[in-house]
Amino acid sequence: MTEPVIHAFDVPGARLHLETRGTGPLLLFVVGGNGDSTIYSGVAAVLADRFTVATYDRRGFVRSPVSGPVDDDTRIATDVDDARRLIDHLGGAPAHVFGSSSGAIVVLELMARHPDLVATAVAHEPPITALLPDGADWRALFDDVYATYRAEGVWPAMQRFGVAVGVGGSGPPPGVELPPPVAEMMARAEPNATFWLEHELRSYPRYDPDPDALAAVADRIVLAGGAESREHMPYRPNLVLAERLGLRVVDFPGGHVGYATHPAEFASRLATVLTQEGSVTPGR
Repeated sequence: MTEPVIHAFDVPGARLHLETRGTGPLLLFVVGGNGDSTIYSGVAAVLADRFTVATYDRRGFVRSPVSGPVDDDTRIATDVDDARRLIDHLGGAPAHVFGSSSGAIVVLELMARHPDLVATAVAHEPPITALLPDGADWRALFDDVYATYRAEGVWPAMQRFGVAVGVGGSGPPPGVELPPPVAEMMARAEPNATFWLEHELRSYPRYDPDPDALAAVADRIVLAGGAESREHMPYRPNLVLAERLGLRVVDFPGGHVGYATHPAEFASRLATVLTQEGSVTPGR
């Protein structure tokens, strides 16, 4: 596995944990709700022979501490600004940017606000309830998950969330020996999940994308989903967005976290999507 170079990158109000691998065009990964970029390490290692791969922990999670109160109302905008600063810092504009789940929401908003910085935006299963006809039901469910967290703790809430959205359990099967980086990530899981429940669960799914801004750059957007998660909630918003933008949903190996469960296959698919001529043409 390609070993990363680890950086501490200061942004206003936070210090981000940043890792870079490889050489070539910049490919920035924006992590989802677990906030810990170690989950991308397998994919990043495979792609490091073709790209300068940058992964980072979003602010507020364990390895990217903040220096003051968290403003939930501006968190998406702040996450977008962090991604913008990272691209500028790494000197890779226009960069390829991949985000999954909450990270996909950040990627879509980055593309809408700063299209000049993005060569290709890959949004993998953004859980945008505003795009769903039953979105109000999902928002109510997430509010109930938050209430469970406040009343019963982190793991009962995570169990209820996982069952509802079809993402499975919160840890490895008993007796499975994890690689050291993954074991270290699991040790950070509870504080990371606590931060996500407190500051992200309710606000990020309420994100409402700007259709005009995205339509203007639709030829550089890839709406992605897991081949094994087509029936689950996080896949569905991209189906609506694809219809609005004249795109299609591009399936990737695995489910909602296919990049972790099928890293080699997922990396191959992503490399093809980013490099194949005409692969992001609307309607193809």
